[in-house]
Amino acid sequence: MSTYLERQQQAFASSLASAASKMQVKRPAPVSPSPSVTSTTSAAAGATPSKKPKRDPGAAIYSQPENTGVGVALGTNIVYAVDYLKKNSGAVTLLRLFSYFNWDKEPEPFQREIVERLRGHPRVAWNPDAALSEQTWRSGTYEHRPVIPNVRDKTALLAHLHRRDDAQGVTVKDLKDGWPDCEDAIAELERDHKILVVRTKKDNHARMVWSNDATLWHAVDAEFQTMWHRVEVPSVDDIVRRLTAVGQKPTSEDPRTKILAAPKEKQKKKRVQRRTGKATNTHMEHLLKDYSHLKR
Repeated sequence: MSTYLERQQQAFASSLASAASKMQVKRPAPVSPSPSVTSTTSAAAGATPSKKPKRDPGAAIYSQPENTGVGVALGTNIVYAVDYLKKNSGAVTLLRLFSYFNWDKEPEPFQREIVERLRGHPRVAWNPDAALSEQTWRSGTYEHRPVIPNVRDKTALLAHLHRRDDAQGVTVKDLKDGWPDCEDAIAELERDHKILVVRTKKDNHARMVWSNDATLWHAVDAEFQTMWHRVEVPSVDDIVRRLTAVGQKPTSEDPRTKILAAPKEKQKKKRVQRRTGKATNTHMEHLLKDYSHLKR
Protein backbone atom coordinates (compact mmCIF):
# COMPACT_ATOMS: atom_id res chain seq x y z
CA MET A 1 0.00 0.00 0.00
CA SER A 2 2.82 2.32 0.89
CA THR A 3 4.54 1.49 -2.39
CA TYR A 4 1.48 2.51 -4.38
CA LEU A 5 1.32 5.89 -2.59
CA GLU A 6 4.98 6.51 -3.25
CA ARG A 7 4.49 5.81 -6.96
CA GLN A 8 1.56 8.26 -7.10
CA GLN A 9 3.59 10.95 -5.37
CA GLN A 10 6.51 10.54 -7.76
CA ALA A 11 4.19 10.72 -10.79
CA PHE A 12 2.56 13.93 -9.55
CA ALA A 13 5.94 15.57 -8.89
CA SER A 14 7.23 14.68 -12.36
CA SER A 15 4.07 16.04 -14.07
CA LEU A 16 4.33 19.25 -12.06
CA ALA A 17 7.98 19.75 -13.04
CA SER A 18 7.27 19.20 -16.73
CA ALA A 19 4.40 21.74 -16.65
CA ALA A 20 6.58 24.35 -14.95
CA SER A 21 9.26 24.02 -17.61
CA LYS A 22 6.76 24.76 -20.39
CA MET A 23 5.44 28.03 -18.75
CA GLN A 24 7.14 31.36 -19.73
CA VAL A 25 7.46 33.84 -16.87
CA LYS A 26 7.47 37.52 -17.89
CA ARG A 27 9.63 39.59 -15.62
CA PRO A 28 9.32 43.39 -15.40
CA ALA A 29 11.98 45.43 -17.12
CA PRO A 30 14.51 47.02 -14.77
CA VAL A 31 13.80 50.66 -13.92
CA SER A 32 16.67 53.02 -14.40
CA PRO A 33 17.31 55.13 -11.28
CA SER A 34 16.44 58.84 -11.51
CA PRO A 35 19.46 61.12 -11.45
CA SER A 36 20.10 62.75 -8.11
CA VAL A 37 20.30 66.45 -7.51
CA THR A 38 24.07 66.36 -7.05
CA SER A 39 24.59 64.45 -10.33
CA THR A 40 22.44 66.88 -12.31
CA THR A 41 24.18 69.82 -10.68
CA SER A 42 27.59 68.43 -11.46
CA ALA A 43 26.57 67.65 -15.02
CA ALA A 44 25.19 71.14 -15.48
CA ALA A 45 28.36 72.63 -14.00
CA GLY A 46 30.52 70.90 -16.56
CA ALA A 47 28.30 71.79 -19.50
CA THR A 48 28.12 75.23 -21.03
CA PRO A 49 25.07 77.11 -19.66
CA SER A 50 22.55 78.00 -22.34
CA LYS A 51 21.24 81.54 -22.43
CA LYS A 52 17.58 81.94 -21.43
CA PRO A 53 15.60 83.61 -24.21
CA LYS A 54 14.35 87.04 -23.31
CA ARG A 55 10.60 87.54 -23.19
CA ASP A 56 9.08 90.30 -25.21
CA PRO A 57 7.83 92.92 -22.70
CA GLY A 58 4.99 93.83 -25.04
CA ALA A 59 3.71 90.28 -25.33
CA ALA A 60 0.39 89.47 -23.68
CA ILE A 61 0.33 87.12 -20.69
CA TYR A 62 -2.44 84.59 -21.19
CA SER A 63 -2.23 83.05 -17.71
CA GLN A 64 -4.41 85.83 -16.29
CA PRO A 65 -6.88 88.28 -17.82
CA GLU A 66 -5.77 91.75 -18.67
CA ASN A 67 -6.68 94.23 -15.91
CA THR A 68 -8.29 97.08 -17.79
CA GLY A 69 -9.87 98.62 -14.69
CA VAL A 70 -13.32 98.75 -16.29
CA GLY A 71 -16.08 96.25 -15.72
CA VAL A 72 -18.02 94.49 -18.41
CA ALA A 73 -21.50 94.94 -16.93
CA LEU A 74 -23.31 98.20 -17.51
CA GLY A 75 -23.92 98.84 -13.81
CA THR A 76 -20.21 98.39 -13.05
CA ASN A 77 -19.32 100.93 -15.74
CA ILE A 78 -21.66 103.47 -14.16
CA VAL A 79 -19.94 102.98 -10.79
CA TYR A 80 -16.54 103.63 -12.40
CA ALA A 81 -17.91 106.70 -14.19
CA VAL A 82 -19.33 108.22 -10.97
CA ASP A 83 -16.03 107.58 -9.19
CA TYR A 84 -14.15 109.25 -12.05
CA LEU A 85 -16.41 112.32 -11.85
CA LYS A 86 -15.94 112.42 -8.09
CA LYS A 87 -12.14 112.50 -8.39
CA ASN A 88 -12.18 115.13 -11.16
CA SER A 89 -13.70 118.32 -9.81
CA GLY A 90 -15.52 120.36 -12.41
CA ALA A 91 -17.55 119.59 -15.50
CA VAL A 92 -16.44 116.75 -17.78
CA THR A 93 -17.52 116.42 -21.38
CA LEU A 94 -18.98 113.21 -22.73
CA LEU A 95 -16.14 112.88 -25.24
CA ARG A 96 -13.55 112.99 -22.46
CA LEU A 97 -15.49 110.48 -20.39
CA PHE A 98 -15.92 108.07 -23.31
CA SER A 99 -12.28 108.29 -24.36
CA TYR A 100 -11.06 107.63 -20.80
CA PHE A 101 -13.03 104.37 -20.52
CA ASN A 102 -12.70 103.43 -24.24
CA TRP A 103 -16.46 103.66 -24.63
CA ASP A 104 -16.02 105.57 -27.89
CA LYS A 105 -15.28 102.20 -29.52
CA GLU A 106 -18.52 100.66 -28.28
CA PRO A 107 -21.72 100.58 -30.41
CA GLU A 108 -24.12 103.49 -30.23
CA PRO A 109 -26.88 101.64 -28.26
CA PHE A 110 -24.37 100.98 -25.48
CA GLN A 111 -23.29 104.63 -25.43
CA ARG A 112 -26.89 105.84 -25.32
CA GLU A 113 -27.61 103.54 -22.37
CA ILE A 114 -24.59 104.93 -20.52
CA VAL A 115 -25.78 108.50 -21.11
CA GLU A 116 -29.33 107.72 -20.01
CA ARG A 117 -28.15 106.15 -16.76
CA LEU A 118 -25.71 108.97 -16.00
CA ARG A 119 -28.38 111.63 -16.47
CA GLY A 120 -30.73 109.79 -14.13
CA HIS A 121 -28.11 109.04 -11.45
CA PRO A 122 -28.68 110.90 -8.14
CA ARG A 123 -24.94 111.57 -7.68
CA VAL A 124 -24.40 112.96 -11.18
CA ALA A 125 -25.42 116.43 -12.41
CA TRP A 126 -25.93 116.99 -16.14
CA ASN A 127 -25.38 120.54 -17.43
CA PRO A 128 -27.08 121.19 -20.80
CA ASP A 129 -25.19 123.04 -23.51
CA ALA A 130 -26.35 126.68 -23.49
CA ALA A 131 -25.27 127.19 -27.09
CA LEU A 132 -27.78 124.64 -28.38
CA SER A 133 -31.48 125.30 -28.67
CA GLU A 134 -32.23 121.57 -28.71
CA GLN A 135 -30.15 119.15 -26.68
CA THR A 136 -28.94 115.79 -28.01
CA TRP A 137 -27.75 112.71 -26.22
CA ARG A 138 -24.13 113.77 -26.86
CA SER A 139 -24.48 117.37 -25.65
CA GLY A 140 -23.80 118.86 -22.23
CA THR A 141 -21.29 118.17 -19.49
CA TYR A 142 -21.33 115.98 -16.39
CA GLU A 143 -20.07 116.54 -12.87
CA HIS A 144 -20.33 114.87 -9.49
CA ARG A 145 -23.22 115.88 -7.24
CA PRO A 146 -22.15 115.45 -3.58
CA VAL A 147 -24.48 114.56 -0.73
CA ILE A 148 -23.92 118.02 0.80
CA PRO A 149 -23.48 120.38 -2.17
CA ASN A 150 -21.34 123.55 -2.20
CA VAL A 151 -19.47 122.75 1.03
CA ARG A 152 -15.75 122.71 0.26
CA ASP A 153 -14.25 125.12 2.82
CA LYS A 154 -14.65 126.26 6.42
CA THR A 155 -16.88 129.22 5.62
CA ALA A 156 -19.32 127.09 3.63
CA LEU A 157 -19.35 124.45 6.39
CA LEU A 158 -20.23 127.01 9.09
CA ALA A 159 -22.94 128.51 6.89
CA HIS A 160 -24.42 125.08 6.26
CA LEU A 161 -24.46 124.26 9.98
CA HIS A 162 -26.09 127.60 10.86
CA ARG A 163 -28.84 127.05 8.28
CA ARG A 164 -29.92 123.79 9.86
CA ASP A 165 -33.11 124.08 11.89
CA ASP A 166 -32.74 120.77 13.73
CA ALA A 167 -30.39 119.44 16.38
CA GLN A 168 -29.02 116.66 14.22
CA GLY A 169 -25.35 116.77 13.35
CA VAL A 170 -23.67 116.39 9.99
CA THR A 171 -21.74 113.20 9.35
CA VAL A 172 -18.16 113.60 8.20
CA LYS A 173 -18.76 110.80 5.70
CA ASP A 174 -21.27 112.99 3.85
CA LEU A 175 -18.88 115.93 3.98
CA LYS A 176 -16.08 113.88 2.46
CA ASP A 177 -18.32 112.95 -0.46
CA GLY A 178 -17.83 116.46 -1.84
CA TRP A 179 -14.88 117.60 0.29
CA PRO A 180 -12.41 114.71 0.69
CA ASP A 181 -9.73 116.66 2.62
CA CYS A 182 -11.97 118.20 5.28
CA GLU A 183 -10.21 116.68 8.31
CA ASP A 184 -7.74 119.55 8.78
CA ALA A 185 -10.45 122.19 8.51
CA ILE A 186 -12.63 120.36 11.04
CA ALA A 187 -9.73 120.15 13.50
CA GLU A 188 -9.03 123.89 13.09
CA LEU A 189 -12.68 124.86 13.63
CA GLU A 190 -12.78 122.63 16.71
CA ARG A 191 -9.75 124.37 18.20
CA ASP A 192 -11.47 127.73 17.63
CA HIS A 193 -14.60 126.37 19.43
CA LYS A 194 -16.78 127.07 16.38
CA ILE A 195 -18.01 123.49 16.00
CA LEU A 196 -18.55 120.49 18.26
CA VAL A 197 -16.99 117.26 17.05
CA VAL A 198 -17.68 113.67 18.04
CA ARG A 199 -14.72 111.39 17.34
CA THR A 200 -14.20 107.66 17.24
CA LYS A 201 -12.61 106.07 20.30
CA LYS A 202 -10.32 103.77 18.34
CA ASP A 203 -8.70 106.11 15.79
CA ASN A 204 -9.86 109.54 17.06
CA HIS A 205 -11.30 110.37 13.64
CA ALA A 206 -14.07 112.95 13.33
CA ARG A 207 -17.43 111.22 12.92
CA MET A 208 -20.06 113.98 13.34
CA VAL A 209 -20.00 117.77 13.68
CA TRP A 210 -22.43 120.34 15.15
CA SER A 211 -22.48 124.11 15.18
CA ASN A 212 -21.11 125.78 18.31
CA ASP A 213 -21.15 129.31 19.74
CA ALA A 214 -17.57 130.35 20.43
CA THR A 215 -18.68 133.23 22.70
CA LEU A 216 -19.97 130.76 25.28
CA TRP A 217 -16.52 129.27 25.82
CA HIS A 218 -14.40 130.75 28.60
CA ALA A 219 -10.95 129.77 29.73
CA VAL A 220 -10.63 128.28 33.21
CA ASP A 221 -7.51 128.65 35.32
CA ALA A 222 -5.45 125.53 35.82
CA GLU A 223 -5.50 126.05 39.60
CA PHE A 224 -9.30 126.05 39.65
CA GLN A 225 -9.38 122.93 37.48
CA THR A 226 -7.08 121.16 39.92
CA MET A 227 -9.28 122.15 42.86
CA TRP A 228 -12.39 121.03 40.99
CA HIS A 229 -11.00 117.59 40.29
CA ARG A 230 -10.06 117.18 43.97
CA VAL A 231 -13.69 117.48 45.07
CA GLU A 232 -15.06 114.10 46.03
CA VAL A 233 -18.50 113.59 44.57
CA PRO A 234 -20.68 111.17 46.57
CA SER A 235 -22.30 108.27 44.85
CA VAL A 236 -25.83 108.43 43.49
CA ASP A 237 -27.13 106.10 46.20
CA ASP A 238 -25.58 108.27 48.92
CA ILE A 239 -27.16 111.42 47.46
CA VAL A 240 -30.58 109.79 47.33
CA ARG A 241 -30.23 108.59 50.93
CA ARG A 242 -29.26 112.05 52.20
CA LEU A 243 -32.11 113.78 50.37
CA THR A 244 -34.62 111.26 51.64
CA ALA A 245 -33.32 111.72 55.21
CA VAL A 246 -34.09 115.46 55.16
CA GLY A 247 -37.47 114.98 53.49
CA GLN A 248 -36.44 115.99 49.97
CA LYS A 249 -37.48 114.13 46.85
CA PRO A 250 -34.56 113.11 44.64
CA THR A 251 -34.84 114.14 41.01
CA SER A 252 -33.49 110.78 39.94
CA GLU A 253 -36.50 109.02 41.39
CA ASP A 254 -39.05 108.30 38.69
CA PRO A 255 -42.63 108.06 40.03
CA ARG A 256 -43.48 105.66 37.21
CA THR A 257 -41.14 103.07 38.66
CA LYS A 258 -43.26 102.85 41.80
CA ILE A 259 -46.36 102.22 39.74
CA LEU A 260 -44.61 99.53 37.73
CA ALA A 261 -43.04 97.97 40.81
CA ALA A 262 -46.31 97.81 42.76
CA PRO A 263 -47.56 94.23 42.99
CA LYS A 264 -50.64 93.57 40.97
CA GLU A 265 -53.57 91.95 42.63
CA LYS A 266 -54.41 88.59 41.21
CA GLN A 267 -57.87 88.63 39.79
CA LYS A 268 -59.90 85.56 40.45
CA LYS A 269 -61.17 83.96 37.34
CA LYS A 270 -64.89 83.71 37.24
CA ARG A 271 -66.18 80.31 36.61
CA VAL A 272 -68.06 80.23 33.37
CA GLN A 273 -71.30 78.37 33.70
CA ARG A 274 -71.79 75.77 31.11
CA ARG A 275 -74.73 76.61 28.96
CA THR A 276 -76.93 73.72 28.13
CA GLY A 277 -78.81 73.38 24.92
CA LYS A 278 -82.50 73.75 24.50
CA ALA A 279 -84.34 70.99 26.32
CA THR A 280 -86.59 69.13 23.94
CA ASN A 281 -87.46 66.26 26.26
CA THR A 282 -89.74 67.96 28.76
CA HIS A 283 -90.28 64.78 30.65
CA MET A 284 -86.57 64.76 31.58
CA GLU A 285 -86.28 68.37 32.80
CA HIS A 286 -85.53 67.24 36.35
CA LEU A 287 -82.47 65.38 35.07
CA LEU A 288 -81.09 68.34 33.03
CA LYS A 289 -81.07 70.86 35.88
CA ASP A 290 -77.74 72.41 36.97
CA TYR A 291 -76.88 71.32 40.53
CA SER A 292 -73.30 72.72 40.50
CA HIS A 293 -74.19 75.40 43.07
CA LEU A 294 -74.95 72.65 45.60
CA LYS A 295 -71.39 71.30 45.38
CA ARG A 296 -69.33 71.91 48.50
